[in-house]
Amino acid sequence: MISLMSDIRIATRNLRRNTKRTLVAVLTVSGGVVAFLLAGGFIDWILLNMREGTIHSQLGHIQIVRPSYFEKGIADPYRFLLPSNSPEQTAVTATPGLRTLSSRLAFSGLLSLNDGTVPFIGEGIDPELERPISSRINIMSGQDLKDKKERAVLLGEGLAKSIGATAGDTVVLLATAANSSASAVEVTVAGIFSTYSKEFDDNALRLPLDIARKLMRVDGATSWVVLLDDTDKTKPAVSFLSTSLPSEQFEVVPWNKLADFYNKTAVLFSKQVEVVKLIIGLIVILTISNTQTMSVLERTTEIGTSLAIGLRNSVIMQIFLLEGVLIGLAGGVLGVGLGYLLATLISAVGIPMPPPPGMAHGYTGEILISMPLALDAIVLALTTTLLASLMPAWRASRMNIVDALRCNQ
Repeated sequence: MISLMSDIRIATRNLRRNTKRTLVAVLTVSGGVVAFLLAGGFIDWILLNMREGTIHSQLGHIQIVRPSYFEKGIADPYRFLLPSNSPEQTAVTATPGLRTLSSRLAFSGLLSLNDGTVPFIGEGIDPELERPISSRINIMSGQDLKDKKERAVLLGEGLAKSIGATAGDTVVLLATAANSSASAVEVTVAGIFSTYSKEFDDNALRLPLDIARKLMRVDGATSWVVLLDDTDKTKPAVSFLSTSLPSEQFEVVPWNKLADFYNKTAVLFSKQVEVVKLIIGLIVILTISNTQTMSVLERTTEIGTSLAIGLRNSVIMQIFLLEGVLIGLAGGVLGVGLGYLLATLISAVGIPMPPPPGMAHGYTGEILISMPLALDAIVLALTTTLLASLMPAWRASRMNIVDALRCNQ
């Protein structure tokens, strides 16, 4: 330990001997760290925003359904109905971290206004219980649903445009009820909504639960939607519910198994961040390697003298490696500080973004620098500078003593 501390002091003094070169090296590393943080932080913010948008507009954290509902229930959802006010539903309310539990009834049919008729995919919801789950749904015009008995409907933005409906219009919902008979209900358009998913907005409407049950002539729900107070509690909650509910009657499905678009986007963006990380790492390695090589050439006589008086080759190599690590540490810490400052300033201004594929509206982006990302940036700085110092350090430790001493003669 004493020897290591002595080598660190020597390496620090060596770096201070040529402050301009050291400063350029540190700024190069910090610039790479800042670039990585801004790119990674932007991607992290997009993924976090998309994740929470997916959870708080459609899926909730957990959905409880009958087994095989998502595979076979779309065509005939009424074979997979969950009971109302059952002991199992009461057991779900004991889930640790539960914020709200809402029942949903999925159905489909035709929406009619004047002479126009279009197909729709509907959800019967309890507006009061659903409100925390649907906090990311934007009401573009009109107002949200108030209670589960209100004879009103919320239309997706694209669905409303396709039939020319506006808030306040009276529309007719036509469907085939659970007993295979035709059923219809007349409701008022309370409002027009939009979510992050244009496909959902083009086809979806929301109806108070009691009205949906009356339309479909059923009692119960096709799913129970659980919202937790923290997304990180999803896995423990799934484990709790899986042990609390009989598996032959209920299937507990976390949000990430239903969010196919999010999962594919997360994989794509993660690969992009890795490519950016690789490019930044190569730039830093080439720059620091050149800096360290110049330092070795300038100190050839000094290295030869050190070897002549008995300093071991491994010590020479260790000192140069420590110089690279110290450059990486200084550049990493400085880069994280600058990156956090720039991210805060950029986020305060916002990054105007056009509508991405699958969305109808643009958004204002931000940059999120988390602790894991900052630690990853520091590890990147240390790793690249250490790798960049390997070859110069090895060359310094393998110098011929006689040739090194004659270098400047």
